[in-house]
Amino acid sequence: MNAIAPLIIAATGIPALCFATWSGRPGTAHARGMGLRWALIALCLFIGAIGVYLAGDNRNIAYGVVIALVVAVNALGVSLVLHLRRDNNGAPRK
Repeated sequence: MNAIAPLIIAATGIPALCFATWSGRPGTAHARGMGLRWALIALCLFIGAIGVYLAGDNRNIAYGVVIALVVAVNALGVSLVLHLRRDNNGAPRK
């Protein structure tokens, strides 16, 4: 029963990994940057799932892992949005 939450967290990382593969296909620097951010989001979700699993029945540790996971994924989400707002040459859009 303790493995259901980590499995759900890890399962949400799989679509992010698929987006990373799909968005990095064109090979431009902009596409690689977007693919890298999606891959880092997936990696954070997988590491968070491992952390929740290892926390076991200790709720305080599990809450700490989940809070760290939320902060990391949201920071990478903001980074992704800021990256999408840039042109292909790296300059901010006007």
